[in-house]
Amino acid sequence: MSDITKRAMATSLKNLLAKKPLDKVTVTDIVEDCGVNRQTFYYHFKDMGDLVEWTCIEDADKALKDNKTYATWQEGFLSIFNLMKLDKPFIMNIYHSISREQLERYLYKLVYKLTRNVVDELSSSMKVREDDKVFTANFYKYAFVGLVFEWINRDMVDDPQIIIDRLSILIKGSMATALENYRYDK
Repeated sequence: MSDITKRAMATSLKNLLAKKPLDKVTVTDIVEDCGVNRQTFYYHFKDMGDLVEWTCIEDADKALKDNKTYATWQEGFLSIFNLMKLDKPFIMNIYHSISREQLERYLYKLVYKLTRNVVDELSSSMKVREDDKVFTANFYKYAFVGLVFEWINRDMVDDPQIIIDRLSILIKGSMATALENYRYDK
C-alpha cells in the first residue's frame, strides 16, 4: 500500500509540473491533487525534494530493468533517454529549478551503478585495484551524464538512438582496454 501512495504522489507531482514550475508546486498542491492529507505526505517524504528524488529513482529502476551488463548497457542508457523524453515537462522543470542538483545527484548515482556493473563484469577475470575500477566507472559516468545534460540543454531534440549509437562506437572496447591497462597481474 505504501508504494501505491508514493506513486500517486509522484503522478500528482508530474501532473502539476506540466502546468507550473517546481518552485510553485507545494505539498498542499500534491495532497489535494491525489486526495491524501499532509500527514500522509510527510509520512512518506520529508519534503518536496525527497519526493522528486524518489520519483526519479523509481522511474530509473523501471527504465533500466535488467540492462546493466556490458552486452545491454546501450539499451539501459537508451531507456533512460526515452524515459526522460517521455517525462520532458518533469525533467525540464527539475533541470531549470533549484532542484537541478538533485537531478545531477540522481543521474550520477544511477549511471555509476550501471557503469560499475559493466566494469565489474569486464574485470571479473582480471586483477584490477578497486580504486582503478572506481576511477574507470566514474570516468564513464561523468561522460554519459555530460551527454545527458547537453541533450537537455538542447531541449531534448536529438534522437536518443543516434546518441547511443554514436556513444557505442566511441567507447567500443575502450573500457575493456582501460581495465586491461590497469591490470597488476600481467
